[in-house]
Amino acid sequence: MSYGPRIDRVETFAVALPTLRDFGVSGGAVAVAGKPSIRILVKVSAEGAFGWGEATPIPAWTYETAESIYTTIDRYLAPALLGQPTWDLDGANAIFERTINRGFSIGAPLAKAAVDVALHDLRGRAAGVPVGVLWGQRRVERIRLAWIVSGQTPAQAADAVAEGAAAGYGAYKVKVGLHDEATDLAVVAAVRAAAPDAPLWVDANQGYSVDAALRLARRLADLGVTVFEQPLPANDIAGLRRLRAASPLPVALDESLRHPTDLASFVRLEAIDVAIAKVQRSGGLTLSRRLCQLAEDCGVRLAGSGLTDSDVGLAASLHLFAAHGITEPVDLNGRQFLESAYVGGATVRIRDGYAEVPTGPGLGVEVDEDAVRALAVDVLAR
Repeated sequence: MSYGPRIDRVETFAVALPTLRDFGVSGGAVAVAGKPSIRILVKVSAEGAFGWGEATPIPAWTYETAESIYTTIDRYLAPALLGQPTWDLDGANAIFERTINRGFSIGAPLAKAAVDVALHDLRGRAAGVPVGVLWGQRRVERIRLAWIVSGQTPAQAADAVAEGAAAGYGAYKVKVGLHDEATDLAVVAAVRAAAPDAPLWVDANQGYSVDAALRLARRLADLGVTVFEQPLPANDIAGLRRLRAASPLPVALDESLRHPTDLASFVRLEAIDVAIAKVQRSGGLTLSRRLCQLAEDCGVRLAGSGLTDSDVGLAASLHLFAAHGITEPVDLNGRQFLESAYVGGATVRIRDGYAEVPTGPGLGVEVDEDAVRALAVDVLAR
């Protein structure tokens, strides 16, 4: 069965983007000011139509590296997709799983996400409509963003809040698990003192044990924190169930939810309050939509997050979050930490702490391919 063009080319680029600020999580550094941030861009072409996707290698957060993402796409996913119809997103995901199979959960989600997002962009561009129109689902026109506070001392945390406020932000997400418990609490307390009425939540990126997380949750509740995100290792299902039963704060899961079936397991075990939607972590927009719909159908609260994406990834997340009406602040923080130097025209507009959901065809971001090629680096060179 054939409706429309078939994929005839998949190109993979590793690009070095300017880094604006340092950024760290409990696993280590994510971005270092003055050191380029590597992003993998993918261009999928089909009989003259094309679309772009992005992957964000962060070894401090997950196992996929720039090298592994590049080779997974270039040597495995791309050849497997050639000749496939661009409309068949479900079929593309089946090919992904046959080509790079899963272990305990999804396999190589960042690499798969880049190609899946590029297919969405291609289909939207070919039809002349935004991605949300393809889905028939767009509930909001703008998404509230959160300013990230990460790695600072308590004194520096207050300065970070002031910097975010000056940029128009009124919500904050604090990375914890980077210090001992007392220092983590002091950093959160400094943020609360500097922003007494702002929405505030914390993200441990798997940094605590059950006992430490429970001690911290009780203190964080006194500071008006609204959500405790991924306090335990992703696969500590028993611990997360125990924590959720005793925590005074809602427990949100991010790294634990690679695939929609992961969410189903946590729902059945009553080990989740909030599901974090994250496009790259879940292998792209196709599976992310399934995860979000499952959360809605199960009555699980939805929130949103990103992976320090540049503007292609930022736009993909905005379309997903708008489709599911996520109104809580989200940490789509790429603009805070890097410059999308490959953008050559239309892109995401951010004003007063809100990102406007793009209205152009596909993702609504214009990529300058000449700029991409000029920024490209050989991540496989030794």
